Amino acid sequence: MSESTKPQKHEFQTEVRVLLQLMIHSLYSNQEIFIRELISNGADALDKVRFEGITKPELLDGDSDLRIDLHVDEEARKIVISDNGIGMNEEDLLNGLGTIARSGTRDFMKNLTGDSKDDMSLIGQFGVGFYSVFMVARNVEVLTRKAGEEKAYLWSSTGDGEFQLSESSKDSRGTIITIELKDDEDATPFASEWKVKEVVNKYSEFIAHPIWMTVLPKPEKDDDGELKPSEEKEAARLNEKTAIWRRPAKDVTDENHKEFYQQISNDFAGEPLTHTMQHIEGMQEFWSLVYVPTKAPFGLFNQDRGHGLKLYVKRIFIMDDCKDLLPTWLRFVSGVVDSEDLPLNVSREILQDNRIIASIRKHVVKKTLASLQKMADDKPEQYTGFWKEMGVVLKEGFYMNYEWLDELKSLMRFNSTSSGTDEVISLKDYVSGMKDDQEVIYYITGENLKTLTSSPLLENFRAKGYEVLYMADHVDEFMMGGLTEFDGKQFKDISRGDVELEKTDEEKKVEEEQQTSYQKLCESLQNTLNETVETVRVTSRLKDSPCVLVNKEDAMSAHMERLMKQMGQDNMPTSKRILEINPEHTICQTLQSKAEAGDELGDWPTVLLGQALLAEGSPLPDTNAYVQAVNKLLS
Repeated sequence: MSESTKPQKHEFQTEVRVLLQLMIHSLYSNQEIFIRELISNGADALDKVRFEGITKPELLDGDSDLRIDLHVDEEARKIVISDNGIGMNEEDLLNGLGTIARSGTRDFMKNLTGDSKDDMSLIGQFGVGFYSVFMVARNVEVLTRKAGEEKAYLWSSTGDGEFQLSESSKDSRGTIITIELKDDEDATPFASEWKVKEVVNKYSEFIAHPIWMTVLPKPEKDDDGELKPSEEKEAARLNEKTAIWRRPAKDVTDENHKEFYQQISNDFAGEPLTHTMQHIEGMQEFWSLVYVPTKAPFGLFNQDRGHGLKLYVKRIFIMDDCKDLLPTWLRFVSGVVDSEDLPLNVSREILQDNRIIASIRKHVVKKTLASLQKMADDKPEQYTGFWKEMGVVLKEGFYMNYEWLDELKSLMRFNSTSSGTDEVISLKDYVSGMKDDQEVIYYITGENLKTLTSSPLLENFRAKGYEVLYMADHVDEFMMGGLTEFDGKQFKDISRGDVELEKTDEEKKVEEEQQTSYQKLCESLQNTLNETVETVRVTSRLKDSPCVLVNKEDAMSAHMERLMKQMGQDNMPTSKRILEINPEHTICQTLQSKAEAGDELGDWPTVLLGQALLAEGSPLPDTNAYVQAVNKLLS
């Protein structure tokens, strides 16, 4: 203990006593934060003396080896955190450690609402992280000497509403904080070497200044049962890793990126497909490093899966999976954001409406999408591999998002009637290959590619050479609610309403005649299937199939209805469909003759409807009835 003059007591105001209790019990959700806060304060002090030492070298006094030291005494239940930074004088102690007892207090107390979230947000604005130490400490001493000054001061408090301040002595600049831990079980772990190391590695492993720790373990008994004197362990450095995201991009090797990616993503066997690094300065300053994986992360297609980026403030770890930095439709990426402007005690509640976070998020999303677009332009085969692994997640970006639609449209890839099921094309490629008379982008949705490729709805499109996009992912129906046009071309679901393809005068004439001649068959089928089908009509969209089911223009598609039921929406009403028949097919011609002759159609309406449902991947309303009808026709 250093010699000191008689300490002077300083009473905190009554409001501050309440405030201190509020901080200790409400602000921090876990007690280990106090180590992070004190190390961060030490790092700030080192930064200040280094900066001021540039113009005033005498402040360094020949000691330019800037460092933070931790000393853990397990037997005495003490932690000592020291630095050789800028230090403090009497005024700094009163205005620094006593800040909450001064001008800010009344403003703070006036703004307390009683709502815990609002109160926590206000607390974060007053920079009171030092006081988190009283969650575990029964007494705290701060011995400090300011660089360039001779006097040292000793500040002490038990956190009960007052502190003591006196002159003292210290051989060199800097600050030594001595923490005497409480005797309760919550504070006990912090008297151990492993716990302090764990906390430093979690929050402070990327601090720019070295952090050294020495430990005085609990004494052991010898063979005679006598206590042996404890020997202090050799100092060990706890933070030898550098903040890779703050290094110049040219100095970071592919191996560096691979190692860091595996560390933050827990994908220890994988490699990043690509990455983006950026450093933004101006109204705010931050660094970001974002990785796109080569393979889809485990659980990617579960929207409840944890996602986000690691958030750091001035190299200090704040939280994992900061969702406010990343939309869910980019949840396949991993990385870090390091802000110079956020407070250390920022909470998830504060982040939600934080302008700094909103700005960082915009930069990160823009940079990530730009890197994917560059890959798509420069390395299309590599991008195709990415798309097959994670493209379905990007499609979610069209739901409840109006900011990045143009960028997402350029990144979309689809199978189609022209590209087949193995290759994918972009919307740009589709539009460039459109027929001269084509005004819309055609697409079809369904359960899977196999079902779509065999859909009767495609027959006339194939015959006339019109390309149709396949949309077989579960998210596609929802995506199309936001993906309504591209390059001025509207999207058209070929299962909805009428689809008018180019027809010759002869084709138009034949179609008009068939509409009249098949009227009797259409009416007969309609009467039999009235509970399921709204109307029956002749179509020219079929070539090889006898019939097909389509939706009304404003109705929910059959695929969407199936998806909604799978999601538990069993009470949704089912829309009646339109049954279109092919007048060129032998079956329809045979049935037309029966209808004209006044004969009963028998089991044919059930079979035709069942075929149409099966062809589109829909379940049969009565499987047994369908099987019996087929058997009767076959026998």
